[in-house]
Amino acid sequence: MIKAYLVGIASLYEGEDIEIRYAIYEDKSPLSEDESLLSKEVISAHYKKPAVVGAVAFLRTLKALAKYMDQEVTIIVNDGALCEFIRGTGNTKDKDVQRLVREIQSELLKFGHVTIKDAGVDFKELEKWNEVLRA
Repeated sequence: MIKAYLVGIASLYEGEDIEIRYAIYEDKSPLSEDESLLSKEVISAHYKKPAVVGAVAFLRTLKALAKYMDQEVTIIVNDGALCEFIRGTGNTKDKDVQRLVREIQSELLKFGHVTIKDAGVDFKELEKWNEVLRA
């Protein structure tokens, strides 16, 4: 099983670059916490509106996960709104967010089995997510 942790960090000032961080681990045994790091990247990308930064980070991570399409993948984010949009339960009128979510959903269809978890609902999971993504 593959686990991917990701975050998109918007800049504080308009016009500045955004930061995308992700880490991909292979979970050798679901019963133990034996994980081996496959990839970890910190990417600086051109400015995006803060509303779409999480979706842009998600898409970038999916491209990195392309070689693991045949395996079970768990993606862990700390963005409840993004999780809702991807599941189709969120509602927004922002056309950019809608376009990116449709793109994410079409990319997810290429994978065999993907689970998306929101780390913000469990404190221990949030601590691990934060520790994994530190630069």
